Amino acid sequence: MSSATSPFRLALIPLALSLAFNASALAQEAPKETVKPEQKPVVPAKPAVPAKPVAAPTQKVEISGAKGYDERRQDTASKIVVTQEEIQRYGDSNIGDVLKRLPGVTIGGVQGRGGAIRMRGLGAGYTQIMLNGEPSPPGFSLDSIAPDNIERIEVFRSATAELSTQAIAGAINIVLKKAIVTAQRELKLGMSEENGKYGANASLQLSDKAGRMSYSVSGNLNHGDFERPSISDEVMTDANGKQVYARRTESKSNGTFSFIGLSPRINWMLENGDMLTSQSFINANRFTFNNSDLTSTTVPDERLYLNSASNGSSSSASARTNLNWVHKLADSAKLDVRFGANVNRRTSDNTFVGNSSKQTLIRTANSSNTDNGFTFGGKYTAPFVEDHAIAAGWDGGYSTREDDNKQADTLTGNGAIRPINLNETFNADVTRLAMYVQDEWTVSKLWSIYAGIRWEGIDTHSQGSDYAEVNNRSSVMSPILQTLYKLPGSKNDQIRVGLTRTYKAPDTGNLIPRRFISSNNSATSPDRMGNPNLKPELAWGLDTGFEHYLPDGGILSVNFFLRKIDDFTRTGVSNVNGTWIAMPVNDGQATTRGVEFDAKFPLRTLMDDAPAIDFRANLAFNSSTVNSVPGPNNRLDAQTPVSANFGVDYKLNDMPLTVGGNLNFQSGGPVRISVNQGSYSIPKRVLDVYALWKFDNLTNIRVSLGNALHQDNINSSSYTDASGSLVRSTKTPTNLALRVNFEHKF
Repeated sequence: MSSATSPFRLALIPLALSLAFNASALAQEAPKETVKPEQKPVVPAKPAVPAKPVAAPTQKVEISGAKGYDERRQDTASKIVVTQEEIQRYGDSNIGDVLKRLPGVTIGGVQGRGGAIRMRGLGAGYTQIMLNGEPSPPGFSLDSIAPDNIERIEVFRSATAELSTQAIAGAINIVLKKAIVTAQRELKLGMSEENGKYGANASLQLSDKAGRMSYSVSGNLNHGDFERPSISDEVMTDANGKQVYARRTESKSNGTFSFIGLSPRINWMLENGDMLTSQSFINANRFTFNNSDLTSTTVPDERLYLNSASNGSSSSASARTNLNWVHKLADSAKLDVRFGANVNRRTSDNTFVGNSSKQTLIRTANSSNTDNGFTFGGKYTAPFVEDHAIAAGWDGGYSTREDDNKQADTLTGNGAIRPINLNETFNADVTRLAMYVQDEWTVSKLWSIYAGIRWEGIDTHSQGSDYAEVNNRSSVMSPILQTLYKLPGSKNDQIRVGLTRTYKAPDTGNLIPRRFISSNNSATSPDRMGNPNLKPELAWGLDTGFEHYLPDGGILSVNFFLRKIDDFTRTGVSNVNGTWIAMPVNDGQATTRGVEFDAKFPLRTLMDDAPAIDFRANLAFNSSTVNSVPGPNNRLDAQTPVSANFGVDYKLNDMPLTVGGNLNFQSGGPVRISVNQGSYSIPKRVLDVYALWKFDNLTNIRVSLGNALHQDNINSSSYTDASGSLVRSTKTPTNLALRVNFEHKF
């Protein structure tokens, strides 16, 4: 049985069990009816008031739904829900800018330019990013989704069995709009400016209902120019601290980007009450660039490129479609089945011209790669036992990636540089299958328990023109237990505790022993390649929290977390035959811990007749220890020790104007990655402000300033051994970004 087909046969097992459960339910006497709210997408929702057996025909049943169902407050699984209003408040053009304001969530990279999304300060795949409850497919960028298409964002501090347990730090689920209540037509036009470079964007949404069918089509366009300079310094010292050489490289990068996206969705209510939902994305973008580097050095080196220039372009196109079928069964049971498919293609062309003291190199590089695949899954829920919400399901997928890379070098002159001509091809297949069962038990009106278990297996197969066939298979059994306890005598105070088993599987790219070449190879700028012997990282986690809910929707909360990680992965650097190579390796055990504070409330909570001012503030402290690395500062690579946000929104009473701002802070500091490696980054401060003028209920103008402090970004990396030390530091200026958006509904 091949690795590609066997999981799909296994997927028939949970489906058969689901149908068997349903047949059993039909054969039983129908239970007495209880009133339950709508099931939530991740954890089966419990009733706002615990269901009781019907004692007499005259019993009254009251439904309190005026205020809606508060997922954050009532679900046993700990999570934060970001509403559509909060997502659109600052007129952000990408999801990363929205997420950076949430408790415990940080964004890596240069401020104002997006980057890796992290929870608990952890990057490198510790945070699971999901789309409608499914892991985002290879090659799919969340930045390709316009914030206008998002219904809500769910941030899970602890894993749940229904979602992938590849979430050591936590999970972020992007939930797209599905329900269409009324006909809607909305047009948004925007302009932006950053460092003298301009951009424009437009989006259009159309939605309506036609009988049992409702539909929506969203389209968006984005185009802009950019210019980004930076300066890098590299200093080598010997074992006695005497300088061996110093180099400075001044870089300039400019270019253009264009993006177009289309997102149609259809909801179809069948006559028997079943619901079919189809949602698709079609995206295409193009990026062109021109880079130049000018290097000066105190000691000549004929292998060093003193000046170089590169130019090129890249383009990508992707499509993703999902079909979801919800079938209502007898006795309030339900079967939810989904299928999805995605295709992604990227191409790039690059020309590099480098001049050393003795030679000139002209390098042309062309690459193309594709990521195709499909997903499938389902969930069966039924009220088998009173006061229990039991669900069982399966989740799987298959993806295949193909890469073609060509590089041709032409050298003139005589020196130490040698040409590197490549004609590489490789492909990788990844098969994933998971099965789970979960239960949310309403023990009493004060106490509820969530218990689940999930088995997930991943099989990776790869082969290429310059390396032998690689196979890597791993599986993890993840038990999960969470509980919510509402303190007696108080309607507003509650405690949460969670115990989870999570993991992080190696990325496909980190398993493939393919080498990526650095122009000026050194210990701080090495070549990179994958490691086919990587093992998954496994973690036990403990989460606790206290929440106090205020009138008018406010909240004060504090949450603690602890993770014990086995076989954690770091990037090791070594010298192989005179060439520096970076490779991921498993390196023992790591422990990470932290605490998060969150507060959100309107001023009227504290003062009667207060102006319409809303406050938001959060603060997170994170720390970690890597056992195999001597201290101090032997924490996980790139973990953010401290992050904080403070935001204010003020709606003026005498005019249709709302203004607000948010100050974001991320600390930096030194990190000892290994015995020889280290890094350092400075604290980052980002201020975003906005003003929203409402002409009427249909027309708005939104003006926002992003990265108003435009602080320079500075980071460094180092390598130290018995012969001396090499330190490379980079300074990247950032800029204020002005955005103006016109929004009109018609």
